[in-house]
Formats: sequence, structure tokens, C-alpha cells
Amino acid sequence: MSPNGQPFLLDPSAPEGPTRYPHARLAPSTAHQTLYISGIASRTVDGTYQGVTENADGTYNLDIRKQTAAVLQNIDDIIKGATGGKSGIQNVIDAVVYVVNMKRDYAGMNEEWNKVFPTRASAPARATIGVKELPDPRFIVEVKAVAIVDV
Repeated sequence: MSPNGQPFLLDPSAPEGPTRYPHARLAPSTAHQTLYISGIASRTVDGTYQGVTENADGTYNLDIRKQTAAVLQNIDDIIKGATGGKSGIQNVIDAVVYVVNMKRDYAGMNEEWNKVFPTRASAPARATIGVKELPDPRFIVEVKAVAIVDV
């Protein structure tokens, strides 16, 4: 069984679609703990913003792929840090992805997501929600997650 539990698919024989997530995940029935991860964006611990280039006029060039990759790496780092390295992003059982511009950025976000979670069997349950804005104008994607971890 995957560290993030067992996937449930309404039709497991259906071909993989363009997105990688099962319909639900059944958490493992063990002595693991649940880790609730706050909404995480692309700001790193050193204070830099991944996927953000500031222009001379104060506007930003924002890269959804780089931001998504940074968000998922930040979540992996948080899980590893909280568990002393015993668990990682593969332990996520549920995620909510907030995207500022779905039409422009959904495909790029999903491409990066699929690099981390290459199959529905390994991916957490997921919802993707379009939002008007995030707390910082440099953020175009944020992820909130729940993981079942070893401590």
C-alpha cells in the first residue's frame, strides 16, 4: 500500500485522464498521525519567491510551473521536517489547490503536479479552486494539504 493510503477509483480500468488524482483515498489504519498543512505558496525559507521575476516598473512576471514546483517542494520539506525525515509529499492524502487564473494556469499547474504524482494510484484526493486573489500579488498558486505520516 502507498504511504498515503489506498486509492479508490469508481472505475479502476478507465484510462488515466489529464489530471492525476483518485476519487478518494482510504487512509491507512495504523499508528500514523495526521499532519494538517496550512496553505503553502512559493516563498522559500530564505525569503525568495520562486517563479517570480520583478520588472523595473514594479510589475511581476509569474511562472505557474516554477511556482507549483516550489509549492510542492515546500510541502515536501514541511512534511520531512515535521517527521524527522520519515515521511514526505507522497504521504499527502488530500489537497486543495487554489489558482488565481484557471484559464491561463491550470494546465501548467497540473503538469507540475503530475511530475510529483505520476499516477492516480499515488496521488492524493484533490480539489482545484479558482480564486480572485491570494494574500500576496506574487502568488498565483497555493496548496493546502493533509498527510498521514510516520513520526
